[in-house]
Amino acid sequence: MPLHLIFRKLRTVGQITIGTGLERNGQMTYIAACGAHNCGWSSDYATYAAAEIAARGHRCPVR
Repeated sequence: MPLHLIFRKLRTVGQITIGTGLERNGQMTYIAACGAHNCGWSSDYATYAAAEIAARGHRCPVR
């Protein structure tokens, strides 16, 4: 699925993109995803603060 259909209200922290999206049951969630090539890290969180903390703490293995 294209990135613009998944994320709304985009914000970046380094190479990490944080945005809102819908879970499978239709509830809003916060998604953090690494934009580095071949990293593949992404996760969803219940609050924006948790997503931002995870984004700041992510250490990308791809250099």
